[in-house]
Amino acid sequence: MSDQPPVPPPGNHPPPPGNYPPPPGYQPPPPGYQPPPPGYYPPPGGYYPPPAMAGLPKEAYTPWFTRVVAYFIDALPVFALAGIGQGVMFGTAQNECISGSTDSSFDAVCTSQPSALGLTVSLVFGLAALAFAVWNYGYRQGTTGSSIGKSAMKFKVVGERTGLPIGFGLSILRQLAHIVDSLICYLGYLFPLWDAKRQTIADKIMSTVCLPL
Repeated sequence: MSDQPPVPPPGNHPPPPGNYPPPPGYQPPPPGYQPPPPGYYPPPGGYYPPPAMAGLPKEAYTPWFTRVVAYFIDALPVFALAGIGQGVMFGTAQNECISGSTDSSFDAVCTSQPSALGLTVSLVFGLAALAFAVWNYGYRQGTTGSSIGKSAMKFKVVGERTGLPIGFGLSILRQLAHIVDSLICYLGYLFPLWDAKRQTIADKIMSTVCLPL
C-alpha cells in the first residue's frame, strides 16, 4: 500500500486550514481605512479611498479667505477674455451725434451702432471665456479636484463622503448651485466663516468640502 494521501476529485474545494501568504503585489490598506460606500467599485490596480472624514475639526478644512483668493484667480481669465471682446466692440462701433439748437437751448442726441467686426470679435471672445470656465471648473476641477485658482492656493474640492473628485458633470452642477449662494444677498458665500465644515450653501447641496492639498 502507498503512504500518499488520496487525490481529491476534480472540482472546487475549500482551502485547507492554516495561514497563507498574501498573493504577489498585495498591499495592505493604509491606517484608518474605512470600507467604501455601497456600490463603490475601485479601479483596476486596487485603490483604497481615504479614511472617512467625519469628525474632522474645522481647521482641517480650507479657510474662507483662501477660497476667495482662488475665486479671483479663476475669474481673472474669464473677465479678461470677455473684456477684450467688449472693448473691441465698443471701440469699433459707429457713433453718430445729431445736434439742434434754438434761441434758448441746445440739444444733442448720440447713437452708437456696433460694427460687424466688433460683434464678431465680442462673440468669439465671449465663447472663449465660456469654454475656459467649463474646462477649468468642469474638466480640471472635476477630474483633479482643483481648478487653476485652487491649485495655486493648494486646496481641492472633493465629495464629503468619498474624499474623491466629483467628476465633470457634478462639478458643473456645483458651479450652478452657487446661484443659490447669490440669491440671499450673497450670504451663502459667507457661510464658511462660521460653518463647522466651512461649506457654502452650494457645498451643502452637492455634499462637497474643500480640503488642503
